[in-house]
Formats: sequence, structure tokens, C-alpha cells
Amino acid sequence: MNRFTHEGDAQKNEIAKRRHFTFRINVFFFTVFLLFSVLIVRLAFIQFVEGKTLSMQESDRTTRTVLIPPIRGNIYDRNGYPIAYSTSTQSAYYRMEPGKKLEDHKALATELTKLFAKYGNYPDGPPTVEEVFAAMDVGYDWNGERKTMANYNYEPRRVKSGLTNKEIAYLMSHPEKFPGIDVTEESVRHYDSNTIAVQLVGYLKPFSSSANLSAEYLDYYKNEEATKDYLRMEQVGFDGLEFLYQATLRGKSGQRNYPVNSLEQIVGPVTTIPPKKGDNIHLTLDKDVQLTAEQSIMDQIAYMKTATGKYPSMGKNALAGYAVAMEVDTGNVVAMASMPDYDSNVWSGATMPPSVYKQIEPFYQNGTIKTVYPDVPEGENRARYPSSIVPLGSTLKPLTVLIGLNEGFYTPTTRYSDRGRFYYGRNDSASIGNSEGHIYGNITPAEAIRVSSNTFMAAMVGEKLYERYGGENGGPIKVWDEYMKKFGLGTPTGSGLPMETAGVLDYNSKDTRGSVQNAMVMASFGQQGRYTTLQLAQYTAMMANRGKRMKPNFVEKVTDFEGNTIDTIEPVVLNEESFDPSHWDAVHAGMKSVTRSNTLQQWFGHLPFEVASKTGTSEQDTAAGKIDNSVFIAFAPADNPKLAVAVVVPWGGFGAWGAAPIAAKIFEAYYEHVGFDGKPAGPLAAQPLPTVNPDTQSGVPDETPAPTE
Repeated sequence: MNRFTHEGDAQKNEIAKRRHFTFRINVFFFTVFLLFSVLIVRLAFIQFVEGKTLSMQESDRTTRTVLIPPIRGNIYDRNGYPIAYSTSTQSAYYRMEPGKKLEDHKALATELTKLFAKYGNYPDGPPTVEEVFAAMDVGYDWNGERKTMANYNYEPRRVKSGLTNKEIAYLMSHPEKFPGIDVTEESVRHYDSNTIAVQLVGYLKPFSSSANLSAEYLDYYKNEEATKDYLRMEQVGFDGLEFLYQATLRGKSGQRNYPVNSLEQIVGPVTTIPPKKGDNIHLTLDKDVQLTAEQSIMDQIAYMKTATGKYPSMGKNALAGYAVAMEVDTGNVVAMASMPDYDSNVWSGATMPPSVYKQIEPFYQNGTIKTVYPDVPEGENRARYPSSIVPLGSTLKPLTVLIGLNEGFYTPTTRYSDRGRFYYGRNDSASIGNSEGHIYGNITPAEAIRVSSNTFMAAMVGEKLYERYGGENGGPIKVWDEYMKKFGLGTPTGSGLPMETAGVLDYNSKDTRGSVQNAMVMASFGQQGRYTTLQLAQYTAMMANRGKRMKPNFVEKVTDFEGNTIDTIEPVVLNEESFDPSHWDAVHAGMKSVTRSNTLQQWFGHLPFEVASKTGTSEQDTAAGKIDNSVFIAFAPADNPKLAVAVVVPWGGFGAWGAAPIAAKIFEAYYEHVGFDGKPAGPLAAQPLPTVNPDTQSGVPDETPAPTE
């Protein structure tokens, strides 16, 4: 190869390199051009198409809203006595300001601790600097270790509630020492120290607590629309009227709007919309009647524990008692006692120590509407004791007699030959008898109520229903159940109270009734069904007003915080049943004659009005064997009923001895403090009670069945 050929090839290679470099440069610039073109187009699209939307999003992002809880409305008795009330308190909140370091937060905590120690009121000693620092929630502990914050940066943290006047004054006059500290008004719930109807009134817990609880009624707090302005640590109703009237009592949250930067730090002035205070509810309860009911139950239980007489001592094992007093014409509940009770102020803190909860666990639920067990440790010993839901015993007999009259099995003047025992079943293999083996001879339906004849109820109602409606095919069960539900037994009362039970219907269960015939016989005198004290009171009021089942009502009116009435609660008739007036007359005559017995006269004889009543002693099987529950119903005045009362004392013995004395004191308190004509009569003059020997008098001697054979 010659020199000229070699030089020519080198020139060609150089030209090719230059062309390739030029091409790459052109590709690079073209790519850059395309990228800039896309960027310009995108920026133009954002500016002219999405600008308004993004501007609104930017505005939202830079404004944070913090809700302010409202002051909760009060709960008063019918005379305006405060049972549950809210007071405002001043709390110190910390706002995390931009640019603050750990040392700044610790310095502020130190200043606050000094302030609280000098000007605060702490029976158990002021908080430590570590506790104050933890409440500030800045993402570190006192030792500088990182921890998860419970709040967003922009959310104020409650450092202390219940500030004293001196603490407030110092904070307000030395803002330079406490950067980021605001003093805010809040609500604190208080309950009367007399513990008035605490289970009915209910209690409060933090809203956040509802998220992990499975009770169906608490699903209300999982409804985002209903609770959209609730605060996480806000106190809300968890039971009783505090829950039932949550929306009324709560009011409406206020707002604080905080401008923040991209780091969620506050960068401008804060705007505030004040909260709206909750409304007040005025109950149908009378404070004095309620306290009388509560104290009478506890006095009676204490008396029976040490009584030496045969019949009072039958209740020596009683641990609890329940009573409901309901106005006959309106359904207004004047007293609802579930005893023993407790001080519901223990719920006032954000959390409750486990030791305190263990102490109140047997007492905080309402035994007049649901199954509640007495203060007995779980295990074999608890199985000895009945719950608050017991059979009605002989208190059902007025209704049984009314059913028989309505079915035409007899008339008010028909006489039944009571021989002390009724035989039934195949070849008369089973039988039931009257209590203590009593034989009453020829008795009318009204007299059957007076002497509480088990054999009359079984032979003249239970057995006849069995025969008329198809025997073992189940027809009698259906008919009996329909009658019971008409009078509120085995169906909700309509009270609206959370977790209320409809009762336990053993006559519907093949496992407990034995046979349809046995179910009819046993149910006729008050077995085969267990019901609540509120159901029993509703049934008694219906017997008194001759057929109207009234919805239990707890609230008379609602007022705003200035005292203006904004709602009045009217009576509600749930259902009305028609019976022949002569049938009602017979039942009422029988119930009036019950109260005229020697035993009941020692409790009711001094009252200046007549009481119609029915005693009951329901048998129940427990681990202790067959035990007797004391049950009693009554209404007064007998000829123009205004008040119905039901009392249940589980394991209280005979109804005439364990429950009737409680009811008598409730009637007396109502007469004195409310009055049957709406005018309080004042204290009754002290009168000596008739002398009755508890060893020889059983009063209504036939409340319970003799053992079934």
C-alpha cells in the first residue's frame, strides 16, 4: 500500500467521525428541545386548565381546622334539681410553633412545671416535668428518645385541665415565658354525690373508646355523618340517658382554623368559631322518690340479713334489689332503682384504673332492664345466686284471671272448688299445690287473686287453654304468648334504653317446658317466663289503667342553655286492649283485697289512700337448689290509679316480706313529694303500724307453689 492510499483512508475516517459527532449533537439538542416543549405544554396546562383546582387544593392544604368541643347540656329531675351537670373549666393547650428544637420544648415544660407547682391545686402533688413534657407530645421523651406523636403537628395538645385562677392569671400575664400555650374553655361532667338513678342516667367515656367496642348500639359512634365533628378525646354518652339523648345533650363543635406551611407549622393568625352549648333534659324522675326507693331497698336487704322471724329471714341471702315507679296515665317513670349502685363520677377521667373498674363492675349496669348479677365472684358461688331477671310468680295471677274471664272459661261469680292440689298429665301423674298446702274451698276469680290459688290458675286457665287450642300441637303456647306480649311481657317496653332485654320465655323452649301442658300449667301461676322490673311496672300500669300499655318515658321536656323550652315529650300509647268492664272490676277487687291482708297492712295500713296489689314469690333453680325470689306489684289510689310500682328482690323470700315494704315507702314518698293530684301532700303524721308476728303470719300465704309431683 503506498503513502497516498493510506492518507486517503485517514481523511475518510476523520470525515466519518465528524459526521457521527454532528449527528449525536443534533440528536441531543432535539431531545432537549422535545423535553422543554413537553415541560412548557405541561406548565401551560397546569396554569390555564388545572390552575383553579390546584389553587383550591393549595388553600386546603395550608389551612388546618381543629374542632372545639361544646359544653354538654345538663340533666335535671322533674323539679329542676341537677342530677348530671357540666361546668366549664380552663385548660392549657400547647401549639407547636415552627423552628422549635428539643431544648426549647424542654425549657417550656420546665417553666410550666414550676408554674403548676407554685399556683396549682394538687391534692396528690403537682405533675413532674417528665409528665408535663409527655403531655406536650413533641415526638420525643424527656431523655431525647424518639417516640410517635399522638397528634398532628398543627393540633394543640392538652397539657393540663382545671387550671386555677392563679395559674390562668400567670399564663396570661407572662406570654413570653410560655410560647405556644393557649388557655381554652372546656366542659367537665359532674354527677350528684347522692348517686341519683346512676344506672339510668348513664356515664361518659372518650369518643375514641367506641371504636373498639362491639355493642351494637354503639354503632351510632361509627356513623361518620353523625359524628363528623366529634373529637377523638371528647366525652360522649356510653349508657343510659347520656347515650339515649347524646345528640340533644352534646351541642355543636366550634372550630379553630390554623394557617400552616408545607411542614404543617402554624404561620399566621388563628380564626375561631365558638361551639354551641348542648340542650338540657328535664326528667320525669323525682329526686326524693328516687332516693327513697334506693334507700328502702338497701334498708330492707340489711334488715333481712339479721332478721330472726321466719318469713323476714327467708331473704337473708338477698344481695340486690330493683324497683320501678311509673305514672299510670303517662308512662312517666318517677323512680328507677337498681341497687346497690355506685358513684358515676369515677368515669370522669380519660381512663379508669382496672382496680376501680373491678370495684364498680357489679353495679354500673341497670338491673331493672337487663340481666345483672350480684356482687359475687365468678365461679361456683355465683351460680348459687339469681340474676336481676326472675319469674314473676303470683304477680302474674291478675292477668291470668283476666285471660280466663276474656276466654269465657268462667264469669266473675263462678266458684271453683280449691282442694289444695291440681292433678294433670297422663293418668294424673303430675300435680301442683298451693303454698304450704293451703286448701281454700269454693272461691271466685277475685278470691283466687286474694288467696293466690295456684290450683285455680292451673285448672281454670292453664289446663283450659291447653284443651281449647290443640294441646300438644303448640297452639296454647301461641295464644298465651300473644296475651303476654299485649301486656308487655316478653317484648321490648319501648323505652329505647340501650341493651334492654325482652325477657326469657321458657314456655317457648322445648328444652325447659317439658310439654305444652306442663308449660301452660306452670305459666298460669307465674313460672315459665322471666322478665325485667321495668316490664313488670309497665304491665302493672296497664292493669291499673285498664288496658293501655304506655311507653316508659324518662324526659318531660328539653330546654336550651338559657332555659327556653324547645321540646315537650308527650305520652305514647303502644297498644290498647279491650276487656269487659266487669272483668276489670273483678281483677281490681281481688288486688284490693290482697292489700287488706294482715301482713300487708303493717306496711300499707297507715297510708291515707287504698292500694291494690299482688304479692309474688317465684321459685327458681340455682346451684343452691330451689330459691325464692321476692316480687311485688301495686297501684294507687286503688279506685283512681295514678302510680304503679314494681319491686323485685332476688332470693328475697316471700313477696309480702321482702318486696312489699319497699313499695309501701315508694308510694308514701310519691304522695308526700309529688301527690296524686300533682300537689305534694307533705310528710305523713307518724302513726303506729299494726303489730304482726312474723313467725305466725305469712300474709298472703299461698304465693309459691308446693313442689311439683
